[in-house]
Amino acid sequence: MQFNPRTVPAWMAVIIIGREFLVSGLRSIAASEGFTIQASELGKTKMVVQIVSVVAAIIDHHWAHLPWYFLSLPVHPIALLSIWLMVALSLLSAIDYFVGFWRKIDRHAEKRRKRRSFVLSRRRKRNDVPVL
Repeated sequence: MQFNPRTVPAWMAVIIIGREFLVSGLRSIAASEGFTIQASELGKTKMVVQIVSVVAAIIDHHWAHLPWYFLSLPVHPIALLSIWLMVALSLLSAIDYFVGFWRKIDRHAEKRRKRRSFVLSRRRKRNDVPVL
């Protein structure tokens, strides 16, 4: 498959955009439950790689080599590598957010169950009628 960073394949765009929707949705659900999901180091790294990928793809659109001091950096391999790395980090980051979200939901649900069973057990004791 010939890859051109000027046009990112549709499946890559779907993964990247889908990850953003997933994380936004999970954060919204978490907020409605009363807790937050903080950005992980993996998510922050993905964002940096995403910025580098976009900049490299834009530069590759205009220049094949970027003069840097006494060197001439080949932009196409940098753009290609950063785009693939961005897709991989997007997948890993999505999995990381999803696992973190479910762990928090499980802990939150467990606390609710314990609190509810405690309240129900106290109600039962109060409403018990002594046998004469």
